[in-house]
Amino acid sequence: MSGTPLRHAYRIPDDAIIAIGGTVGVGKSTLTRCLAAALGFRASLEKADNPYLPRFYTDQRRWSFHLQVYFLAERFKEQMHLFQSGGGVVQDRTIYEDAGIFARMLYENGLMAPEDYRTYTLLADAMMMTPYFPHPDVLIYLEGPLPLILDRVARRGRPAERNAPVAYWEELYRRYDEWIRTFRACPVVRVDIRDYDVADAASIERIVARIAPHLRRTPRPSSRSRLT
Repeated sequence: MSGTPLRHAYRIPDDAIIAIGGTVGVGKSTLTRCLAAALGFRASLEKADNPYLPRFYTDQRRWSFHLQVYFLAERFKEQMHLFQSGGGVVQDRTIYEDAGIFARMLYENGLMAPEDYRTYTLLADAMMMTPYFPHPDVLIYLEGPLPLILDRVARRGRPAERNAPVAYWEELYRRYDEWIRTFRACPVVRVDIRDYDVADAASIERIVARIAPHLRRTPRPSSRSRLT
């Protein structure tokens, strides 16, 4: 994927923000890197070094709120960086998934106290309503059959992911499917993971061609002008 960035050929604005969503194991990080390279954009990758993770896996009820608030804070820091840099990024996972899927699942499964969940949702809502929170221009939603995703987790996942029961992945898969059906924060382009190969430049270009119509718009104001 060398040469002129594809964003020029498809008239994609230099300040576009492209998010990639989908359940664990679906290949978000890999596609984020490849798409960012093809477009000449920065890749914004999810940080997995949450200090609460080891404690969470030993006592989920006690540490679920701490875990999710830390993830939320890190996600908002990245959103602020996007605001200050003015876009031109492909983002691995979104704050919407943290709030709408993971925190909600912990609460509904009795692993996060009601008052903690209310506090978490108040924080998430306040962050997303600030003028310094750039919403994505398009969300690429990666999907595929559950058996294929389970195979990927078994082969490539972190140790804690590989040891999680199948019932957890089945529930997460179902919740992602329910969530994307009602997601309205930006246009969604659904991509089946069996329909592309990250090693094939033509395959990546087909994804670019699908998202390009959602990205041709008047460039957003610079962060400096929005602060004045």
